[in-house]
Amino acid sequence: MEKERSAEVSCSRCSAVWQKSGTTNCWSGDPQTAPPRPGNCPAGAHAKIVEESFAMLTGEGEDARIAFVAARVEGLCYQPIPGSDAVNARWSRVEDTIAFAKLMGYQRIGIATCIGLLEECERLSAILKAQGFTPLSVCCKAGSIDKMELGLKETDKVRPGTFEPACNPVAQARICNDLETDMNIIVGLCVGHDMLFNKHSEAPVTTLVVKDRVTGHNPAAVLYGQNFYYKRLQKGPMVVE
Repeated sequence: MEKERSAEVSCSRCSAVWQKSGTTNCWSGDPQTAPPRPGNCPAGAHAKIVEESFAMLTGEGEDARIAFVAARVEGLCYQPIPGSDAVNARWSRVEDTIAFAKLMGYQRIGIATCIGLLEECERLSAILKAQGFTPLSVCCKAGSIDKMELGLKETDKVRPGTFEPACNPVAQARICNDLETDMNIIVGLCVGHDMLFNKHSEAPVTTLVVKDRVTGHNPAAVLYGQNFYYKRLQKGPMVVE
């Protein structure tokens, strides 16, 4: 028997509620004054999952420890402004990552890097060394195995007629596993390759750099520019060929 699909959810709809009220139901501590939940709120249709999942974030397990430290870092990365209810963000993502690793007591940090970001990877390694960590970086093309062995056609290459090595994110993850890294950082892996790395990594994974060849690795630029530069993405199907 086919499994019945759960109710659809769409937290993005509360964007309008936030713009109007400056808060949402899930951000309000007082149920009496909170904006109402939309009909497709996951806290309603999936209340049991929310409750059971939060129970996993309490206690003595690894998930609970990561959740606790992550919440601490979230607070530490903002700085209160005396005499004001405003807060000032004071840490970059690199600093957030360093703070998290230190509070977790991690020492060996794996870096799964794209070959196109080796310079950025080396800069990150230098920072991590200066902060007392042991960085261990593994490039996506390690081993230089021909991309054609994946079953691709010559026309599927970036530069047809030339040798192109395949990305091997499973090897990156397994090498980090072999090295017994405490946590791993993704630096610019492609869509899909990052999924495979996450799937096969035994250590917790965070992403520092998201691959975006057009926006200088800032994919959010598309979301900010969709009313002009990227309006085409709302007008019709993107042709993939």
